[in-house]
Amino acid sequence: MAQNNMRLAALRRFATAITLLTIFGLLLLGFEASYAYVLVALAAGYAMELILETLEANIQKRPLRYSGGIVNFIDFLLPAHITSQAVAMLLYPNEQLWVMAFASAMATGSKYIFTLTIGDKKRHFLNPSNAGISISLLLFPWIGISPPYQYTENFSGAVDWVFPVFFIIFGTFLNARYAKRILLVGAWLVAFAAQGYLRAWYFDTPAFAELEMMTGVAFLLFTFYMVEDPGTTPYSASGQIMFGVSVALMYAIFMMLHIVFGLFFSLFAVCLLRGMYLYVSNLRFFKPSAYQTVGDVKL
Repeated sequence: MAQNNMRLAALRRFATAITLLTIFGLLLLGFEASYAYVLVALAAGYAMELILETLEANIQKRPLRYSGGIVNFIDFLLPAHITSQAVAMLLYPNEQLWVMAFASAMATGSKYIFTLTIGDKKRHFLNPSNAGISISLLLFPWIGISPPYQYTENFSGAVDWVFPVFFIIFGTFLNARYAKRILLVGAWLVAFAAQGYLRAWYFDTPAFAELEMMTGVAFLLFTFYMVEDPGTTPYSASGQIMFGVSVALMYAIFMMLHIVFGLFFSLFAVCLLRGMYLYVSNLRFFKPSAYQTVGDVKL
């Protein structure tokens, strides 16, 4: 029960944070996305969540998780709310709103489609918002990612640093207090810096060029609000460290192969490989209990 309360508290705070960022971003910060992006993404995400939950509940002959009053209904939609706004904030589909709807629906639907059973629990293994974005980028190569400069486009001088510092402090608090993924965040940052220095040394390029992106708000959003998703990352300390390092390593591989959108594809690839590993580990000749801890999954 305590773990469920902590999860709900985390969801509410993440949902509040990303909603405020979206509002301030569109009104003050310089976000170049249209309001339609947000509205379409939210509508598609909510609809997909409600439709799939209704179908699954009917098939499994269980109560609807969104029943029980308005508060429970809102709490049920929090994951779809967070996921849809992340997709709307990061994806740039030009004027093709149907692509935004597809990406948001795919992101939410991935929690029902890409699943496996660990012990007696059914779990999804792909990061929802990242999956929606990555799959859309693969299917529609003429779309892209929102320009990173937009997050502080209307700021200059010292304010350019105040905003990222706020993201670091608030993101650290959320991940240390609620998500419990601060080790993963730390491992990802150290490994990302290490691979940047190593690539700079090997290819004789300026290290600053490899590491400059770490100072941007887009990178901080990915670090504190995407890569550490509690539902699709390990709980154990060793698993968190391995996961963070693996994403950085995969990013380095994609960079050396000249594959764009490396941040998103690296996380997508690691989540997919982890899902395959958990599936194999959960076969009859393995002991499921060896891969579980406190209701979560060790890597």
